[in-house]
Amino acid sequence: MAFLAFWFLENRIRQPLIPTAYLRRRSSWALLLTTLLTITGVFAVVNGLVTSFAQNADAGFSMKPDVASLAFLTPYALVGWLVGPFSGRLAPTLGYRTMLRIGIGGSVLATLLMAFVGVHSLPVLITATVLIGITYAGIANIMLNGLGIVLSPADNPGFLPGLNAGAFNLGAGLSFAVLPVLQVVGSPTGSHSTTGYTAGMLLGAAITLGAFAVSFLIPRPVDAETAE
Repeated sequence: MAFLAFWFLENRIRQPLIPTAYLRRRSSWALLLTTLLTITGVFAVVNGLVTSFAQNADAGFSMKPDVASLAFLTPYALVGWLVGPFSGRLAPTLGYRTMLRIGIGGSVLATLLMAFVGVHSLPVLITATVLIGITYAGIANIMLNGLGIVLSPADNPGFLPGLNAGAFNLGAGLSFAVLPVLQVVGSPTGSHSTTGYTAGMLLGAAITLGAFAVSFLIPRPVDAETAE
């Protein structure tokens, strides 16, 4: 209802905050939907399910909170920080959309590895988290931000970056609103079972796979690429 009211008002004021003509463009809604689905599918997997599972004394590995952060969140963030500049450098030559799909597809595979193997093996869970740091934080995240810049209208360069930031934030909130709920609902036998964590991770992988599919609707930023 709020969105409908916003759309109605923006079409009737002289200087709209967000011109609806821009929102109708495939370069806008396809990118924003891809961002929303990507963050929803990935964010709570690493920042919520993995860290919770690692600290779970019954179903998980009974790690202390500080140790879990050092084992999972620190390498995840650091590897993304290290890979980001390289993926940004490759995007104009290999293609922003190609790099984005590599990042999203890799995140799906890493999440599946977590769901089926990582919940039973600490080294595999750490490895899968590092892989998501590379594919999501170091590649997909960078490409989504970059596409927001290169696909923005020439007469309104701040349009897509601003909305894309909103899609990131909304996706993060939705991720924590959906994935941990399935983790709880999927654990009918209590905290001793890994079933709920696996279910939450599989839902995250499914949502991220949806982002991969929608990414094919994003138009190519011709002026920002040298690839044929």
